[in-house]
Formats: sequence, structure tokens, C-alpha cells
Amino acid sequence: MQVLDEDTHGYHFHVMRRALDVIDAQGPSVSLDELASEMNMSPAHFQRVFSRWVGVSPKRYQQYLTLGHAKALLENRFTTLQTAHEAGLSGGGRLHDLFLRWEAMSPGDFARKGEGLTIYWGWFDSPFGPALVMGTDKGLCGIGFASECTEAEAMLDLQSRWPDASYIEALDRLAPWVRSAFGQTKGDVPLFMIGAPFQIKVWEALMRIPSGHVTTYSEIAEFIGHPKAVRAVGTAVGRNPISYLIPC
Repeated sequence: MQVLDEDTHGYHFHVMRRALDVIDAQGPSVSLDELASEMNMSPAHFQRVFSRWVGVSPKRYQQYLTLGHAKALLENRFTTLQTAHEAGLSGGGRLHDLFLRWEAMSPGDFARKGEGLTIYWGWFDSPFGPALVMGTDKGLCGIGFASECTEAEAMLDLQSRWPDASYIEALDRLAPWVRSAFGQTKGDVPLFMIGAPFQIKVWEALMRIPSGHVTTYSEIAEFIGHPKAVRAVGTAVGRNPISYLIPC
């Protein structure tokens, strides 16, 4: 007797589409047991099928949606308390934990987005092609490379990290630091790392890794005193804006 695979007939596809509709409609309040019951599955089976089709667990998918909604609210000048309420969270503490877990920064740090900062920028030649370098009066804060993207895309990537900062083109101001950074002259390269305290701890830990050595997110989490924050460490590493000077 031939056993037909339900997936070949789109069965699970349609079930997961219904599950996503339920999550979108009910937000983070709907539990795994409720979702599984509505899909006529056991919780364990539903979790396995959902993770296989969607790529993440139901809980993580709900967190992504909640985080995206919270970001949009903060960008529209909602307070953190209003944002927590509108996002369906029980309070500001839950919102704070959500941002620390997935963005490695607090909601307040996310909302400020470089407000009050003056960032100088310029394009320079580097060993990796055209480099967009940004810095403040205190040091370099961002480097982007245009060898595999357009200059406009590189600019957008860095500016999107601090969208409320003021930007001024100033090659002469940055040039001495840039020449030292790319090994063209000898000299100190001051860094002004703009980020949440947690992110800065991670970036400082990265700079302590000897050249030619490797490490893991979990080892970095242990080193900075947050052994359970492995995912947040990964996020902070990914958001390192000075990837040439701070190793990834």
C-alpha cells in the first residue's frame, strides 16, 4: 500500500497559513496549546511542523511580530509604557526584556537613535575598495564598504543606525584617523562606539580577541558576565558598525 505524504498535497502548508493568520490576529496572547488545539494537533507535533515550515518556533515568530510592532510604535514617538500596552505586553519590563533579547539594547536606546549627535563622514580608499567612514569629535563610529554594494546602500546602512543624528561631510577631519586605521600611517585610532551598554561590552570583548584566534557567542557571553545572553551577543556582533577595526 502506498502511503501518501500529506505535505505533497499542501495539507501542512494550509494548516500553517491558518496558524499564521491566528497569530497575526491575536498577537502574543495566544499560547502554543491554544494554537495546537485550533489546528487539531498536539502541541509537540504542531511545534515541529510550524518550525519546519516557518523556519522558527511559534514563540519566536510571535516575538518577532511583537518586536516589529514595538519598533514602529517607538519610531512614532509612543512612550515605552504606551508601546508595551499597544504591543500586548504586560508592562515596561517585558518590553525591556524583549529588546535586550533580540536587539541587545533597551527600548529607550532604540528610540533615541543618535539624537543630539553630530556625525562627520567621508569616502576614502581602503584595502577593500571604497570605504565610507563616519566619526564624531571623539573618534570613529562607523565604517562601510561599497565593494559589493552601491555607495548609496552603504550610506543608508550606517545612517539607519543613528537616523536622528546630524550628518556633515568632513574628509579633512577624519583623514588622520582613517590613514592610521588602514595602516597608511602610524598613530592611534580613537573609537567612539555608539550603542547600548550591552553592545559596547560585546564590542570591547571582540577587541580583546588576539589576531588569528576564534571564539563563540557563548564564550563572549560568559566573558562579559551575561552567560545566558547568547542570542543578544549574536545580535550585538551583527550590529558592530566598525567591523574592520572591531573583529567579527
